[in-house]
Parts: sequence; C-alpha cells; structure tokens
Amino acid sequence: MEMSIREYESYLTLERGMADNTREAYVSDACRLMEFLDEKGIKLEDATEENLHEFLCTLRDLGIGPRSQARVLSGVKSYFKFLKLSGFIGQNPTDLLESPRLGRYLPEVLSIQEIDNMIGCIDDAKEESLRNHAIIETLYGSGLRVSELTDARLSRINMEDGYMIVEGKGSKQRIVPVSPTALSLIKEYLPQRARLNIKPDSQDILFLNRRGCKMTRVMVFYIIRDLAAAAGILKKVSPHTLRHSFATHLLEGGASLRVIQELLGHESLETTEIYVHLDRSRLREELLSHHPHYRHREGKM
Repeated sequence: MEMSIREYESYLTLERGMADNTREAYVSDACRLMEFLDEKGIKLEDATEENLHEFLCTLRDLGIGPRSQARVLSGVKSYFKFLKLSGFIGQNPTDLLESPRLGRYLPEVLSIQEIDNMIGCIDDAKEESLRNHAIIETLYGSGLRVSELTDARLSRINMEDGYMIVEGKGSKQRIVPVSPTALSLIKEYLPQRARLNIKPDSQDILFLNRRGCKMTRVMVFYIIRDLAAAAGILKKVSPHTLRHSFATHLLEGGASLRVIQELLGHESLETTEIYVHLDRSRLREELLSHHPHYRHREGKM
C-alpha cells in the first residue's frame, strides 16, 4: 500500500487543499495505523471495525488524551474514505466507528507552553531549584513513573551516551533515553548533591532531599503541583501528568505506537549488551525526531 500513501498525500494536497502540518499529521496517522495492522498480521484491505476499535484502545491505554484520540481517528477516517474513493477497498470500516467521548475522565495533558511555564516559575534563588528543574525535565523528557524517578540510580545513568536504565513495574528494567537538557541539569546538580550529608542507603540515589535521603513520591507530587499552581495552570497536575504529556506529544509528533509503548515500559525488556546498544540508539533517534524538548534544544546543549 506504499503507492496508496503517496497518492493519499497528493489527494490531501491537491483535492483537499490541506495545510502542510495537517497533511503531515493525516499521513502520519495512516502510517501509524498500517504499522499497527502489520504487527497484527492484518492486511489494510481486510481491516474491520473491530480492528480499528482495538487500535483506538491502544491509544487510550498509552494515556493518550481523548482529543488527540479524536484527531487520530479523523485522520484514519479520511484515509479510508480516500481508499474507498480510489477503489482500493470496497467497504469503509470506519463508517460506524465513534469518536472518544470528550467528557469522559482521562488524565490531563499539559501543552508544551504550560510545561515551559512551570519551568519558568522555578525560583532560581532557592537551593533546590536546580534539582527541581532536573526532575521536571527528566519526568517529561523520559516519560518516567514517579516511582522510577525517585528510585533513579547514578550507577544506571550513562552520561556519555545519554540514557539510563530504570526499574519499572514487576521489577522489569528498560532503557530510557535522557534529553540533553536533563543531562546538563543533572550534571550541574551533582556537585550540589555531593555537598549533602548523604545517608548510607541513598548513596546511589540520583535525586535527594535536603537531609541527604531518597525523595518520596509525595514530595515530588507537591513540587509538581506547586509549580503548576504558580504557572496559573488550573488542570489537576501530578507527576503522572508529565508522563501522559510525554506520550501524547510523541504521538502528535509522529512517533510510532510501538516506540511509545517501549519508552513507557509497557513491554518487558531483555537487557543484554547488544540489545541495549541497538535499542538506545533507535529510541533516541525517535525522541530526537518527535519529542519537542529534544527537537528544540538538542543543538543548544
């Protein structure tokens, strides 16, 4: 169906008159769907309403907000409409597919501007400002769970290659690329951390409180909540909000569902040396291409 994608892009430009950004998003949605179907062993022309519903459920399970789900669905419907008009398929399986209900509760997602506003509210005069800035960049730039952040280990960070190994649910380890911004902040924070009276059981813990102990999840929650309030954000914001924002912004930037799943730790990971090398390179490329804080800042660090 490679030919259909090229023809679809021409159709969106010439017949629909779409702007570049909208056209790119619709083409990305079509490619993402085909990738999903291909992994299931389903040909595009054989896709059913049930298959497409499963595709949308995958978006939801990744924490993608309902508005972003609805936008992806709009792109998928457009693609199948084109396929039917062009004679590639006989029946359109999206005819009865419903958009996600926007009124249904799902975790909040912050915009890039809101996240930058939170960072802008960090008081540089306070001793913990550097640590807190590094925490936000690490949560948002790597999509960590708050428990993974508080348990992040110095010995598991590769500063040179820009990744860390975290331990998620079920004690499963995964490789997580770390943004250049987060790495720079962590490097700045380390001399400050070294001046603390670090407790014996926290020697390898990355982020510490002022007493030299491992930070609690509740403490990180208050840091994020207070910065959101200072930035005038009325949404209910928590560390998990940054994780959902990470996934949503990657999706909107064109990253594949499989890569998002791997980054979020929804699949087990065999941490062999060869796999570590190959995986961190591929995942870092995806982040550099699709995550806003990687695209905007990679060249500045």
